[in-house]
Amino acid sequence: MAGRKKSTARVSAVAKLEAELASLKSQLEKARSSQEADAKKEADKAGKEADKAAKKAQAAAAKVKAARAKKKSAAQQKQVKAAVAAAATAKKAAVAAKAASAIAKAKLVVIAAENKLATKVAKAVAKEETAITKKLAAADKKAAAAAAKKAAAAAKKKAAADKKKAAAAAKKAAAAAKKKAAADKKKAAAAAKKKAAAEKKKAAAAKKKAAAAAKKQAAADKKKAAAAKKKAAAAAKKAAAKAKAKTKATAKKKPGRPAKKAAAKKPAAKKAGRPAKKAAAKKTAAKKAPARRGRPPKAKS
Repeated sequence: MAGRKKSTARVSAVAKLEAELASLKSQLEKARSSQEADAKKEADKAGKEADKAAKKAQAAAAKVKAARAKKKSAAQQKQVKAAVAAAATAKKAAVAAKAASAIAKAKLVVIAAENKLATKVAKAVAKEETAITKKLAAADKKAAAAAAKKAAAAAKKKAAADKKKAAAAAKKAAAAAKKKAAADKKKAAAAAKKKAAAEKKKAAAAKKKAAAAAKKQAAADKKKAAAAKKKAAAAAKKAAAKAKAKTKATAKKKPGRPAKKAAAKKPAAKKAGRPAKKAAAKKTAAKKAPARRGRPPKAKS
């Protein structure tokens, strides 16, 4: 990045110098063009002045010739002298004007030659500048490419390091998650085992309680059945005694008749049918007894 900034600054400085140089060239060309134009104007003016002076000299020479052709009086001689002097002055002015025109033309030629040379030099300089600019641009491009390559390599290296770091972090997190899952599973198993033990204990207690209740109920039912049996036996005994007494009484009234003996025995036959209550009591006790001895009902949790 620093290399790129440096190259950009260098290119900017070169561009600035090129702009300044172009401005100076433009000003120089303008000044030379103006100088050449001024020199041309001066040469044209000097030429015109030389032409005027030459014409004046010719006119003065013609005047001198005309004056000499006339009679030579004192006034005429004076006129001739003045005309000769004027002609000489005009000739001198014409020579000076011609010389000035020649100088101006020579100056113009020199300026034009210098300008031509300067243009040639400027073109050569511009060509050289273009070559240098291209060279600098190529160097900058090469430096920028090298910097970009270096930056890409650094980015690739950083990406690889980040990937490795992320993979390590993911591996660590996975291991931690696995460890936590194992701990949770162990904890859950322990809790389930504890709960199962508690439920088993509770079920055993409920079973014990139900068994005790069934035993108590069986004892109560047995006692009740025994009492009922005893009561039935007593009732049967009482009935038998009553029937015996009745039979005895009947036998005392009619002792000579055997039929009465059979009749006395008849209630005994009836007596045999009465212990149905006792059998029913026994049957009830027999029916209830297996229920007492059986599996106790499940306790409601």
